[in-house]
Amino acid sequence: MWHAARFRRHPIAIWRRPLATHFEATVSLSSYGLTGFAPNLESGPAGFAFSPFQDSDRANTFLLPADVYFDGTDAHPATPLASEWLTTRHDRPAAFTPPAPYQRAAAPATLADEATYRAAVAAGVELIRTGKVRKVVPSRATTRPLPPDFEPLAAFVKLCAAHPRAFVSLVWHPAYDQLWIGASPELLAQVEGGHTFRTVALAGTQPATPGHPPEDARWSQKELEEQSNVTRYVIECFKRLRLREYHETGPRTVQAGHLWHLRTDFEVDLRTVPFPTLGTDMLRLLHPTSAVAGMPREAALTWITTHEGYDRTYYSGFLGPVNLPTEGSSALYVNLRCMQVLESEQTAVLYAGAGLTADSDPAREWAETEQKLRVVADVVLN
Repeated sequence: MWHAARFRRHPIAIWRRPLATHFEATVSLSSYGLTGFAPNLESGPAGFAFSPFQDSDRANTFLLPADVYFDGTDAHPATPLASEWLTTRHDRPAAFTPPAPYQRAAAPATLADEATYRAAVAAGVELIRTGKVRKVVPSRATTRPLPPDFEPLAAFVKLCAAHPRAFVSLVWHPAYDQLWIGASPELLAQVEGGHTFRTVALAGTQPATPGHPPEDARWSQKELEEQSNVTRYVIECFKRLRLREYHETGPRTVQAGHLWHLRTDFEVDLRTVPFPTLGTDMLRLLHPTSAVAGMPREAALTWITTHEGYDRTYYSGFLGPVNLPTEGSSALYVNLRCMQVLESEQTAVLYAGAGLTADSDPAREWAETEQKLRVVADVVLN
């Protein structure tokens, strides 16, 4: 399916859910999919949603409709045209000319070096100390050359093996020249079978100690405060919907590759809480979360726009399957620990950010972003 979609320039998404033993995939027979799409986690079209950090001229939310859905065992066509595509997908028409991309992706115009990023961190800490925000999350991007033998599907398989607890994804949208690979540790919003809603608060980062379980981690006051801010943000979203019947577990230490994080899980039993649009409503309130932007959100976003100096596009946006016919569920993840592939330039763009509090140290925050960049780079670029 991957090679057939690539040859015919049909958008495709492939993913592996956390701890799953099989891959899933959707192919869209439309060149563009559904752009300007507002995800609905309870109903609406089935497919794979991909949304930026903030909509901009360079990035918009789109859905890759599940014209063909592979559930790990069988391919399910949604229409007679999709059935025909499955039958003829290996054919090679002699006169076939792939259409050019609607727009070309490019590396961010501004790539922060260490001095620039540390200066941004210092400015963010100063803003927090004034009391205007409680948290901001500056990010940065860096470019690396692709290996000579780089192949996206092989890179995806390697990431799956290296990060069994992550949501691993490979998304290709040829019309918009977008190719992204990632291993996200952070669930944003999930509606399972119409009966359970889930989200998490994930913050705090430190290198995992080899040979030690996550429960051996020792967290500083700064890291505990950062995680507490994200947890309060989720609870505030529940309160805005006047929902009080939720189950909270954590915080606990979890491992994501060579890193440890603090995580709190939230779950709502929709069989006892009559809230049929909870998933969609929480998605609207949560994104972009305080873990990737800050809080209060609008003030943090204003600061990020001024100080980051580049458009994140799909980094720290969200992605995942919605309303799939055989799963009956939607699960969106924050697009973290990810890499954008610029095939025409044989270049990878890697992204990372760090949440700041009043006690943040610029040198340590730079080191944290270096650790996060390694999650994907060490697996697929070495």
